Amino acid sequence: MEREIIHLENIVKNYKIGTIVVEALRSVSLVVRKNEFVALMGPSGSGKSTLMNILGCLDTATSGRYLLNGEDVSKMDDNSLAEIRNRQIGFVFQTFNLLPRSTALENVMLPLIYAGIGKAKRIEKAIRTLDEVKLTDRMEHKPNELSGGQRQRVAIARALVNNPAIILADEPTGNLDSKTSIEILGLLEEIHKMGNTVIIVTHEEDISAHAHRIIRLMDGKIHSDEPNPKIKTIADYHFNGA
Repeated sequence: MEREIIHLENIVKNYKIGTIVVEALRSVSLVVRKNEFVALMGPSGSGKSTLMNILGCLDTATSGRYLLNGEDVSKMDDNSLAEIRNRQIGFVFQTFNLLPRSTALENVMLPLIYAGIGKAKRIEKAIRTLDEVKLTDRMEHKPNELSGGQRQRVAIARALVNNPAIILADEPTGNLDSKTSIEILGLLEEIHKMGNTVIIVTHEEDISAHAHRIIRLMDGKIHSDEPNPKIKTIADYHFNGA
């Protein structure tokens, strides 16, 4: 059995709005192992965005314990969390979050700059990663010179370049047309096959169908956590003539 990448124990997250305490997460416990492909689902207000922020070390829990790749990140300060994020987590966002004045290559190199890697090595790693997402022919282009799908490929390359423990994708096809969405899902499938742990946060059943495990949240708790018996792949779209 693969080793644990994520281990959550009784995670509680409360927000105070004026005098009211909002319980966003209520004693969530969860284990994700290396090379799992997980979809995190739930309606608005279910707690999935809060859980994603905690998994991504963008926020910390009110109480509970979070081990990421064996490190207890529950009580880390902001600087330590930023270092963990850069080293262990690759983010893919719905809005791409690329630097508009930087080329595709420069955008992909950014996490390597934060990691203190020298320029020659940065360029080499970034080009190799852009090649993995089949975008070396566009590496000198800026985001406004790329299509939505190409921008998301740049974002995925940036997420991959530091060899993180987890790829955390938040609605990664939300701003893309259906054909491009299928291409990006195919790319995430390939990334998973290469041995990466992939977590997709989505509210779309068609997107979650690609995951091997589906976790559903409701009212701040895990409502269900089950293997996906009917995993959808890109081959299914071709079979259906899409």
